[in-house]
Amino acid sequence: MDKERLLFKLNWFYSFELNQVDLYTSQSSSTKDDYISLAFERIAYIEQQHVDNIADNIKELGGKPTMLGDMIAPIVGKTVGKILGLSGIENLLKINILLEQKAMQDYKDLIHAIRGRCDDKVVKILQSNLIDEDLHAAWFHNQLLELKE
Repeated sequence: MDKERLLFKLNWFYSFELNQVDLYTSQSSSTKDDYISLAFERIAYIEQQHVDNIADNIKELGGKPTMLGDMIAPIVGKTVGKILGLSGIENLLKINILLEQKAMQDYKDLIHAIRGRCDDKVVKILQSNLIDEDLHAAWFHNQLLELKE
């Protein structure tokens, strides 16, 4: 994968993760359950770490994090978070699982495409983000199971 394509992909993740920060922040403030609200807050914090790490990678590769992501992703994240909050906690968790699964698949695809052809530091950061996304999806799934009990 050439440098321009890698920067494009990293900027996609940058925008996606920015969206996730605002999505989970919005869900945290609109959820009445204190434990779930705190969990969304923590997940938003972790997603912000992803944003920061990806931005650093983009800069180290000589690129700039997309301004479009900076402007649009937060608006979309907040709006979708509020709308999903109205649909009930069960639907909210199901949608969050789908979003996390999408992120996981995209991370896996990029890791596969660049492993051995790119700086190991970039691969390790992507793998770390993938692990976090997997943990988020598992937590959401466990909450769904608890709600059904």
